[in-house]
Amino acid sequence: MLLTELLHPGILESLAGAGHGSRVLLADGHYPASTATGERARTVHLNLAPGLLDVTTVLDVLLRALPAEAAHVMVPPEGEPEPPANAEYRSMLAPLPVDTLGRFEFYDAARSPDLALTIVTADTRTYANLLLTIGVRAEGTLTTR
Repeated sequence: MLLTELLHPGILESLAGAGHGSRVLLADGHYPASTATGERARTVHLNLAPGLLDVTTVLDVLLRALPAEAAHVMVPPEGEPEPPANAEYRSMLAPLPVDTLGRFEFYDAARSPDLALTIVTADTRTYANLLLTIGVRAEGTLTTR
């Protein structure tokens, strides 16, 4: 049994193969994951039923399993309010800056060859997508027994 709370085999395998600069897409239930992701990225579907598992919940677990060095959120067209999910992500990722991308710019970023993993959630919030860039492990974070 692993000591980490992240136990999903597909997610663990993808993260183990990813490295510094690789990206992880946390997609809401509206995201076009079959067409707007990198060709080499593994896709894991956690969308069993609408609203059952959201991006915020997945992010909470991932942040205890990997170091993030950058983050991007999808925002609606100019003049529309920023989605409430983005404030949650900023709070959880602080002090890491969270950059914004318009819908189509976000799709282009998610199609990057650096995308290692897409996690499709059942988040029903619109524009609740998050693109993380994996950082480096800080010295001294290796635990031994």
